[in-house]
Amino acid sequence: MRMGMRVLCVVGSGAFLLGGTASPGFAVSPEADLAYHGYVSVAAGSVDVRFTPQNHGPTAVSDATVRLRWSVPLAAAQRLPEQCARAGERAVVCRTGALAADGLGEEIGVTVRLVGVPSEVTLQIDTVWSGGAVDRNHANDRQRVLALETGDAYVF
Repeated sequence: MRMGMRVLCVVGSGAFLLGGTASPGFAVSPEADLAYHGYVSVAAGSVDVRFTPQNHGPTAVSDATVRLRWSVPLAAAQRLPEQCARAGERAVVCRTGALAADGLGEEIGVTVRLVGVPSEVTLQIDTVWSGGAVDRNHANDRQRVLALETGDAYVF
């Protein structure tokens, strides 16, 4: 049996395979471009975050995990949505559910209580797992938003 090798060549934004037969164990990871758009507001020591996950494709994602991190510690007791869990002193992680290629997911709403009543809070959002897909564009799945304690909505 003759085993060959294919070489993946990347030129600019395109990629192509060169040569013979595929060697065992060679696989190219699917690619997806996840993004999160929504708003955050802060009032009386409470932070309300609402956002919609989006997948710009080209591959669908069966599920993904997004992390929300605050610059201020969270209060000990929290009531989180079913798809979210506490992930340390200042963070929460949430499942997005399935995201079709070029599709929107369901809106995710998270309200947390902070330790004290800070005058401002920075929220950082990033993907920690993308269902096995590679996301090469982090410009839209990593957000950093400064929200003042005014009750106003700060859009991201």
